Amino acid sequence: MLSFECDYNNGAHPDVMRHLIETNDQHTATYGQDCYSDLAKQKIREACQTTGDIFFLGGGTQTNAVVIDALLRSYEAVVTVETGHIAVHEAGAIEHCGHKVITLPSHDGRLAASDLRRFMQEYEADESRDHVAQPGMVYISLPTELGTLYSAAELSEIHAVCRHHHLPLFIDGARLGYGIAASQGDLTLPRIAQLCDVFYIGGTKVGALCGEAVVFSSGPAPRGFFSLVKQHGALFAKGRLLGVQFDALFTDGLYLRIARHAIDMARRLRELLASKGYRFYLDSPTNQQFVILPNTEVRRLEKLVEFTHWCPYDADHFVCRFVTSWATTEAELAELAAIL
Repeated sequence: MLSFECDYNNGAHPDVMRHLIETNDQHTATYGQDCYSDLAKQKIREACQTTGDIFFLGGGTQTNAVVIDALLRSYEAVVTVETGHIAVHEAGAIEHCGHKVITLPSHDGRLAASDLRRFMQEYEADESRDHVAQPGMVYISLPTELGTLYSAAELSEIHAVCRHHHLPLFIDGARLGYGIAASQGDLTLPRIAQLCDVFYIGGTKVGALCGEAVVFSSGPAPRGFFSLVKQHGALFAKGRLLGVQFDALFTDGLYLRIARHAIDMARRLRELLASKGYRFYLDSPTNQQFVILPNTEVRRLEKLVEFTHWCPYDADHFVCRFVTSWATTEAELAELAAIL
């Protein structure tokens, strides 16, 4: 079946798979101490213009849970927007670690610095603040859960509020490549590294079989981070699997080439949907497109095309998500056009 369901339902990009095969017969150290992981870390540091610690983990939920658990004390909570991935799509993984998720209003998926500032001012003025879960860090994703972007100015303002209130800022970068490659974006890896304390570069959704690269951009990782990764069951014995993939992704600009291809396919997808008269739920400049379809059309299309049923729009319409990736082809867009 034709699929625009998500950006990680294919295998690895051919260049990533080729590097895995080429290195398969070599003996290396385990648990991420191998030469390919070291090479990948150095390439990522150069791309981000940072000297911070880097760790490779297997997936996004693992990464969010480990990083948040590492940065918070037992009585502290993480602040995000009500549409934040950790608040809606991770099966309570953060709460399972013992940390409350505090949600603020979502502005097309984005956190507003003014909302965060107001929340912190109200919290600090509350005489009973020691009796509640105390905000200890801020989580955002880039792109957001709705495929929207933060500008450099917006991210800088959020970062300033976090610094004022001594809150580490953590950026979920599961789709970071698409945020950087989007034509409307003005953020780069070095700029992102400057405007947060820790972020991760998503591989799973951007050409890898699996894997996320956690970058502590403002200094060393918290004490015992490696042990905490293992405690969470997130440490790969064959850590080379992740290192080899990121070595490939950060060789000759492959990571951004993959992202730019998906963005180009998403632009064509958006133009195709618009030409058929469909409305969009919001303006997403990235590889996730949210379109409003009549319920009758949803029932017709779902027999021929895989996509995500996102949420009801009204009694007669549904918001559906179509996603592009490294594997999306012009032939698939042509086939979709014929179906539409």
